[in-house]
Amino acid sequence: MDVVVPSPVISPEIPIMKEAIRRGLPIWSEVEVACRVTDADVIGITGTNGKTTTTTLVGEIMKATGRQTVVGGNIGYGLSAQADNLPEEAVVVAELSSFQLEFTHSIKAKAATILNITPDHLDRHHTMEGYAAAKERIFLNQDKGDYAVLNYDDERVRAMAGDMTGTVVYFSTCGEVPEGAFYQDGQLILRLQGRDTVVCAETDLHLFGKHNIQNCLAAILLTYAAGAPLDVIRQVLKDFKGVEHRLEKVRTLHGVTYYNDSKGTNVDASMKALEAFPQGHLILIAGGYDKMTPLDDFMALAAKRVDTLILIGDAAERFEAAAKKAGIQDIRRTGYSMEGAIMLARKIAKAPQAVLLSPACSSFDMYDNFEQRGRVFKGIVNAI
Repeated sequence: MDVVVPSPVISPEIPIMKEAIRRGLPIWSEVEVACRVTDADVIGITGTNGKTTTTTLVGEIMKATGRQTVVGGNIGYGLSAQADNLPEEAVVVAELSSFQLEFTHSIKAKAATILNITPDHLDRHHTMEGYAAAKERIFLNQDKGDYAVLNYDDERVRAMAGDMTGTVVYFSTCGEVPEGAFYQDGQLILRLQGRDTVVCAETDLHLFGKHNIQNCLAAILLTYAAGAPLDVIRQVLKDFKGVEHRLEKVRTLHGVTYYNDSKGTNVDASMKALEAFPQGHLILIAGGYDKMTPLDDFMALAAKRVDTLILIGDAAERFEAAAKKAGIQDIRRTGYSMEGAIMLARKIAKAPQAVLLSPACSSFDMYDNFEQRGRVFKGIVNAI
């Protein structure tokens, strides 16, 4: 049988893919191949933002249980080579993008989540409905012995509950949920079958920011559903120090702390980074390859949290116009120079300000990927 296995970045609208579809050829993602070669439990994680942090945390929890654990997909190595020949008692922790899910058909996740859905990749999916539909494929083939973990605070995700064939549980940072996990009075609480159990306190976590509490709540539900004991979950949550390029503290110099959030490749991700600094007084370095997403909400929040906005890359001109419209007064531009942006920030910054790289853009105008961008930022900061 002939099968087409495209890279996730290959659009279904290019001529060769259109021809494959016209001929009725099976089109499988690499994840679909993995699903067909393993009988191990699958824990699936998708969403616009938070996927990598949550996937990494879930992987660490499952490894701590002693089960053989494979982590992959949109993070690290592909799943198909890793999943082959896994014993049935193993577990596959899969970070899955909308591109990967588009041609995944056989997935049956023991536990799966959509962390959130905000505008992204609309050049590929065209509409939010198309984007959300691709994400929702993570719940394909579930039955009542499987768990659909939904973000109660995201209206679009919460509305998916009626489509679920698995058992639905929710997580929320805004209030109690009927069944699932929630944040209240500084504590992360698991509620199952009418019984509440405190998992840990926010102060126990190395991660900070409301979005990271959401990630932790999702991880609690995913791993508990996959059989992880609560004491193991609790200990890993307390030990977990986060992921590179996600609100990563680089160093403190003369009372000014520098943070690398290069994974802030869209407006929503960078808004979550800004929300992690309720005290404000930030010098924000933003800009890059412009995804042309609306900027009004982002700049309105930046106007409340940011003292100086330093813009780089292709997006600088459009970002500057939006920043001025939002009332941001101190706006600087350093062209395509990360070093120039950092040196300018160093010159301006005074304790206890923080310098935050959170571009709200892709990196492709200046770097190969967000990882390279973040490492360049860290290298310069550590050298000054």
